[in-house]
Amino acid sequence: MSEENNLYTFENEAYRKTYWHTCSHVLAQAMKRLHPEVKLAIGPSIDNGFYYDFDTPEPFTEGQLAELEAEMRKICKEKLKLERFELPRAEAVQFMEEKGEPYKVELIHDLPEDAVISFYKQGDFTDLCAGPHLDSTGRIKGNAIKLTACNAAYWRGDSSRQTLQRIYGVAFPKKEELDEYLAKIEEAKKRDHRKLGKELGLFMFRDEGPGFPFFLPKGMVLKNTLIDYWRQVHKKYGYVEISTPIMLNRQLWERSGHWDHYKNNMYTTVIDDVDFAVKPMNCPGGMLVYASEPHSYKELPLRVAELGLVHRHELSGALHGLFRVRCFTQDDAHVFMTQDQMKDVIQETVRLFDEVYNVFDLSYEIELSTMPEDHIGTVEEWERNQDILKDAITSMGKKFVINEGDGAFYGPKLDFHLADSLGHTWQCGTIQLDSQLPERFELEYTGEDGQKHRPVMIHRVVLGSIERFIGSITEHFAGAFPVWLAPVQVKVLPVTDRAEEYAKEVAAKLEAQGFRCEVDERNEKIGKKIREATLEKVPFMLVVGDRDMENGTVSPRRRSGEDLGAMALDAFAALLGDEVSSKAIK
Repeated sequence: MSEENNLYTFENEAYRKTYWHTCSHVLAQAMKRLHPEVKLAIGPSIDNGFYYDFDTPEPFTEGQLAELEAEMRKICKEKLKLERFELPRAEAVQFMEEKGEPYKVELIHDLPEDAVISFYKQGDFTDLCAGPHLDSTGRIKGNAIKLTACNAAYWRGDSSRQTLQRIYGVAFPKKEELDEYLAKIEEAKKRDHRKLGKELGLFMFRDEGPGFPFFLPKGMVLKNTLIDYWRQVHKKYGYVEISTPIMLNRQLWERSGHWDHYKNNMYTTVIDDVDFAVKPMNCPGGMLVYASEPHSYKELPLRVAELGLVHRHELSGALHGLFRVRCFTQDDAHVFMTQDQMKDVIQETVRLFDEVYNVFDLSYEIELSTMPEDHIGTVEEWERNQDILKDAITSMGKKFVINEGDGAFYGPKLDFHLADSLGHTWQCGTIQLDSQLPERFELEYTGEDGQKHRPVMIHRVVLGSIERFIGSITEHFAGAFPVWLAPVQVKVLPVTDRAEEYAKEVAAKLEAQGFRCEVDERNEKIGKKIREATLEKVPFMLVVGDRDMENGTVSPRRRSGEDLGAMALDAFAALLGDEVSSKAIK
């Protein structure tokens, strides 16, 4: 396909956004045709479709959404031309007042004095909009439109303002593409970590602690196994582990800059008339550990890791399962180094990331976030550190995209966006290069010349939030965790009551070798036991009956349904051990 033709496909992000933006206007037009009393708010394109906010007293039912879809298809068939025009501010206000659209009037009043106030007209419908749009509603494939949800939303995101109804939708140039997308959505619903977490007994949430997850016994096995692996990898790469207090005084947070830049997200209290904050991140505590004793250049790079429990005040509307919580374990680490070690340390960190992400069969894309407006340090320092990050990553043959102005307030960073089996991406690992906190905390090391020097450091996480990572891999594996991670690795299923004692002996022998086993002792048919163990995503089921008792064998069956046939228990234990030690993805 030529570059010119490619401009008008969904491979071109700008065209995709324009297509979806036009769809939002078609939705608004359909709404005004069917429900003229409804007031219009805003309707942008978003990463996975579009939405429009409406002022209506009640949420729309599925039947009403279907009616809106049908009207949208009619509008597409009408092939209405989209015509842009501009009005002076006073005329624009009058125009929208006459249409009875108070939200549009407010938007016009809030525009800068020198703003161009533009509108788009399509048939009998006109909307305030900066564009761009397609030239005709006929460009939209009517049978490839789907309205997907209707949720409450505050006007302009302000909880003190009106509650609106937000209707989400998606559309594609071809019906087959819509069908494929909807199939992925259905699969995503089945894999939703909140649903699987409940079904598999991993974690829960309660109204008594919104945003604060409870981990259940099986979830703790999963979490601890993940942490054990984290410790093994970090020991391999030369890290030492520390633990810093969960609460530290205001003076420390002012010194680090977090009090000025992050206070609204921090939980605070007063102890002995002194302001304290529950830590939202581990960095300042790590600074104090480094500063607690003198250091020589011979110790550097000094790699210090921490599994720190942090708390952040998130708005209730932003909470989402394990993906957005108010309390989580951050697998933080800080590496203190000399100036000439920076590139090597960054590349070593990327190699650690590669090793970890490969274990979970996760690919990633890298994003370089540059200096924000709200930053500390000089422009020259920022540019130097940004160049070091670029050089380190490109020298490894890796590509990155620029995310302008989204660095941490103290330094630029590389963010690693992981892609799961559904194609979803989430920001996980990060490498933040920092010359500012070592300066603020007056960190030093004695150089080869016998003089005091200031180290530089990186802040880095590989899993990010342990809780969020668990939510992500729950969806990635659809709850069917690899054997080494599975809370229950083997379920022994006696066929008859006579085989129960033998089943317990089998489980005891496997447990003695470090495997996680359960015995299903219920008086149920073997078919039901197999079905339920499969639904529980247990990697292996051992069916044992009279013949197994006589021969001292087991009959393993994978959760995929593969029957491995009768074998000696030792042979099965060896097979199981190989899959655990190799961290096989099955």
